[in-house]
Order: sequence, then structure tokens, then C-alpha cells
Amino acid sequence: MTQSIRIGSGLGFYGDNWEPVVASIERGQVKFIASDHLAELTLAILQKDRQRDPALGYARDVVPMLLRLWPLMQPRGVRFVCNAGGLNPMGAAQAVQTALAAKGWHPRIAVVSGDDVLTLLQTTDTRFDHMMNGADVTPVRERLVFGNAYLGAQPIVEALDQGADIVITGRVADAALFLGPLVHGLSWKLADAATPEDFNRLAQGLTVGHLLECSGQGSGGNFGSQGDWKNIPDLAHIGYPIAEVWQDGTAFITKAPDTGGLVNFDTVRQQLLYEVHNPHAYFSPDVVLDMGQIQLYDEGQHRVRLTGAQGRAPTDQLKVVAGFRDGFKAEITWGFSWPDAWDKVQAAEAMIRSQLKERNMPFDELFVEYPGLNSAHGPLAPLPPAAELNERAEIWVRMVLRTRSKAVADGFGRLFPWMALSGPAYTCGFQGMNNTSELLGIWPTLIPRDRVQARVDILEPGA
Repeated sequence: MTQSIRIGSGLGFYGDNWEPVVASIERGQVKFIASDHLAELTLAILQKDRQRDPALGYARDVVPMLLRLWPLMQPRGVRFVCNAGGLNPMGAAQAVQTALAAKGWHPRIAVVSGDDVLTLLQTTDTRFDHMMNGADVTPVRERLVFGNAYLGAQPIVEALDQGADIVITGRVADAALFLGPLVHGLSWKLADAATPEDFNRLAQGLTVGHLLECSGQGSGGNFGSQGDWKNIPDLAHIGYPIAEVWQDGTAFITKAPDTGGLVNFDTVRQQLLYEVHNPHAYFSPDVVLDMGQIQLYDEGQHRVRLTGAQGRAPTDQLKVVAGFRDGFKAEITWGFSWPDAWDKVQAAEAMIRSQLKERNMPFDELFVEYPGLNSAHGPLAPLPPAAELNERAEIWVRMVLRTRSKAVADGFGRLFPWMALSGPAYTCGFQGMNNTSELLGIWPTLIPRDRVQARVDILEPGA
């Protein structure tokens, strides 16, 4: 039985940098890379791609990424798991296979699907209440355009057991991308056959996945400690985190030698609590994690030991992220210079509001913020007195219109150009005059686990 496995972080989001993964493969002694391409809103981006071209709907960075990584992975026996399939995992796998075959490379590629539950959301009488506010899905049901359940580690384990070199999934829980290779390589038991001790091992594996799922954020990137972030070395050449995980679940978080960034007690504990609502009940499809007894031991030399995660059986429900058509958005940014910059901004804003009313342009919301003054902190950044604002060299304003009417959104930009010569003086250039975009609202909900059936397909060469 394998005593330990080294697994490295891939991307943390669609568009992330894969060059640090090269160092993990070449110098980090990893046997697996797990890559998370799907942030919470990425499916909405992929849906817009799919509307333009039904063959899309996946994270297209997976193709150039694997063209770069596969020739490094193959001689070292490194295997790759990712959720870049998004809304079209088969399409992603076929695109990867075609691109690699053109170079004479023929890895064994597995596709994990079954997360698409849109038909169930659209055709059943189940309420599928909104997880945050309890609202009934009925008013938006006919506007739903995607709905995907968060799968767990089981289909990834199955794909690896079948000898897959590359596993491409749809919507899989982020940390499950890492838990799957650990279960496969360390012969752990998943929930159906798990004992309390097994659940604790799974909890350790889930914690490892949580620590690695955000690429460089787990090794000193985006470090939020005031002042201390300046002490993170060489972020330009950051090394992504690597976990060495033992059969009993004990794990060591580290990174490849001679890379930038920092792995220590503080950087690891910051990532540990990232996006965690309740550290005593961190839900996943495979195990419910209790972080209360976790111990982190800083061993120096970019090495932190992790023990103590506790787990219990998962629930009989899976989380779903669904998207629905929610109108249109248009936005304009422009500014005014000294003197009286603030008064000019207020006058121009009043002119726009007046035109919207006079031209009978219905809208749901007109959001206004002032970049450089309050766009980062909102109400936590109260504005200075008008007299002080009027002495500023320049003030910018961003206005975002949300409306159910595409025609209104398209017309929003036409309210502005004339102010260049006929509005308050010293206008700074307008940005975003023709940028109408369709909005997709997000509907998080729960679905009975037994309504979701994962599937694993192995692509044949030349498929």
C-alpha cells in the first residue's frame, strides 16, 4: 500500500497562471495535480460562451495549459484532475484530446459528467428554495439556463481507478478534486463504507483540498496581514502549494524548492478559514468537516504539518448552482477635474437621472459609486465634506444601470456623449459607451443526492 502521496495545486480560477505548476511538476515530486477552474460565478461566464457557440461552455484555458504541462507530466507519471469541463465536460475533453494528438501525444482521458440537473429543476414540482433567502424557484424556473450539482470525489476515484491520466469534470466541489486522488492513491474508503476513523481521514483530505484549491493564495499570495504581506518573498515567481499526505491522513503543506511565496503557520491558517461559514460544519459531498480540533505545526523551511481534522457522514443532499436570465446591464465611467469636481459630478448625475425619467427608460436599479473614494469599501468609507471633495484634482463616477429591457440598456450610453461639450466643464473621457451585457442571476439550492447520478466515460484514441 502507498504510504504517502504528493499532490500539487493547479489553477485557482479560470484564467489563473499555470507556470507555477511547472515548478511543482519538475521539482516538487508530485504525482497528481488538481486544478480548480470554476469560481462560484464561472458557470455564468461559460453559459454566455455556450450561447454564442454550443460547442463551448468549458474553461478554454485547459487546452493551452495541458499543451504546456503534458510533456512534463508524462515522463514523471504525473496525473491531472480538473473541473475545467464546466457546462460541457465532453467538449473540453475532446478539445484537449485533439490538441494533444496533434503533437503526437495520446494520454488516457476520462470525462466525469452527470452534474447537469437543469431538466430536474425545470420539470419537477419540487420547490428548490433559494439557499440564502428561502425564495421559491417558481418565478424564475422558466428563465433557468443552467443548473449543476456539486459532485464529490467518487467519480474521480473511479476514473483514476480505470487508469486515466487526465480527468476532466463538470461542476465538482473544489476540494473534491484533491480528495479523489488521495482516496484513489491511499486506498481510503468513501462514505458508503466509511467508519468514524475513515471519516476523519476524509476530513483530513478535504482540508488538504481546501488549502490547495486557491493556487497561490495557499502559499502567501493575496496575504491579508497588514504590513506583513510585504515580507512574502518573490511573488513574481510564486510556488503553488503542495501537500504530502500519509495513509493515516497526516499532511504536510509545502511548495517546490526555489520558488517564491511563503508557506508557514500564518499563510496556511489564513487559507484554512477562507470562504468558511461554520468551521465546525464545513459541508461537502463526501464528508462534513469539523475544523475545531485541527492543529497546524510550523516546521520551518516552508513546511506546515496538519493534523486533527474530524469528519462525519455527509448529508443526503447536494448543493446546486443554477443560473437564470435576469435582465441587462450597462455601465459608464467618467470623471471631472478641479475646480469644483464634486459639484460637477453631482450635477452630471442629476442630469442623467432626469433624462432616464424624461425618456421613459424603465430600470430596476441605478448603482452609483466613486472610484478612489468608496468603490472598495462602500458604506465603510464615508465621503469627506463637499468642500474638501471640490478641492480634489479629479473625481470619477461609475454608474451601472440594471434593467429588464435590452433596448433601455443599449440606450443608456447615448445619454452621455453630449455632456462632453454641453455639461459641466472639464469632463474626463467616457468609458464603456457600448457595453450592454445580459445578466445571469445565480440560484443556489439543494437537491436530493439520489436524484444525481455521476457518470465516467473514457475517451478512445481519436474519439
